[in-house]
Order: sequence, then structure tokens, then C-alpha cells
Amino acid sequence: MMAYLIPYPQVRGVNRLRREVDDLFSRFFEPGQTSEMPEASFLPAINVKETEAAFEVSAEVPGLKPEDIKVEYNDGLLTLSGEKREEHEEDKGNYHVVERRFGGFSRSVRLPREVDVEKLQASHKDGVLLVQLPKATKSTSKTIEVKAG
Repeated sequence: MMAYLIPYPQVRGVNRLRREVDDLFSRFFEPGQTSEMPEASFLPAINVKETEAAFEVSAEVPGLKPEDIKVEYNDGLLTLSGEKREEHEEDKGNYHVVERRFGGFSRSVRLPREVDVEKLQASHKDGVLLVQLPKATKSTSKTIEVKAG
């Protein structure tokens, strides 16, 4: 068995780090404490799927209405943007944890092939936006309306 000697300043640094992490966890799990998450605005998660005939982009947009979402396609770049507004209740009460995010968002996806802008479609159902972009050989720019349904 071989023993290694570690210089004292390194041991002291490791012990200090361990103590700070222990303190952090102790404060985090104390009763009545709120979690301190960094401020961040809403950013919808997206999936991009390619089929033989089209690209399909789906985005999680819970709490948004179709008129709150803007879908633009320009020269191979699909951009989804909008704003998730904070709900204002009469009696806000005393929140202990606030994790829901609000604010403006913009997500862009560069598609590897041209699409037929005349056949672009966007729909919104159950908090999911679905944009269908049929493949084509020629492309231009277009902004489309999101329909409920």
C-alpha cells in the first residue's frame, strides 16, 4: 500500500470547499426557504424532425395563445417568437417557490434544405406549436398565421 502526501494548503482548500457545499445544501433544504434560481425568461423547448417530404418543428408553448406566437421563415431560417405574460391574480399570496418563467422569447432554427413557403402551415394544440415546412427546390420569405386547433 502506498501513501501519498498532500501539501497542507491543498487539504485546507478541499476542506473549505466541502464546508461551503455543505452550507449551501443546508440553506437550500431549510424549512421555509425559497429556492433561489437565477432570473431567466421563458424559452420553449423545440424538436426538429425531417421526413422524406417535409420538416416538422414542434415547440412547447404552454399558456400561450396562437395570436401570441409569431412564425417567420426567411432564406432557410425558421424563427419562432412571442411573449409569455405573467398572470396577475387579485390575491398573490405569499409564494414559497416560483419556478414558472415569463417574458419574450425567440428561437431560430436553420433548416438544411429549401422549403416551399407557399405550403407552410402552423397549428397550436394543447400547448404545443407545430410548424410543417414541406421541402421544395426554390424558396422565398413568408410570415404565417398560427391557427388554433
